[in-house]
Amino acid sequence: MTTVTFHSGSGRLDGFVVEGHSGYAEAGSDIVCAAISAAVGLTECTINEVMGLGAPVKAKEESARISLKLPPKLNEASDNLCQALLTGLLVYLQAMGEEYPDNLIVLLQDDDDED
Repeated sequence: MTTVTFHSGSGRLDGFVVEGHSGYAEAGSDIVCAAISAAVGLTECTINEVMGLGAPVKAKEESARISLKLPPKLNEASDNLCQALLTGLLVYLQAMGEEYPDNLIVLLQDDDDED
């Protein structure tokens, strides 16, 4: 199962962590994994390559884990676009999770609640 946890704080999404293999099919034939990877890759590429924001990305292939955290101080236009991108990714993955509930779970963690 793949778990995607979106992190939020101060009323905004500030990153995500994707962990695990979906288990839908064998590697190379897993359409759930491919769809998740493509959506996450497009989001990361837009934030870092197109917008040039330098959001830290950590990937661990052996544990099938990738994370992205937005930089803390973005200008309003960049923050608004990043919020739209992350919200779009969240909605897309939630819809996938409804279609493939045995393979994908999407969580929203409010980091302000951890105090």
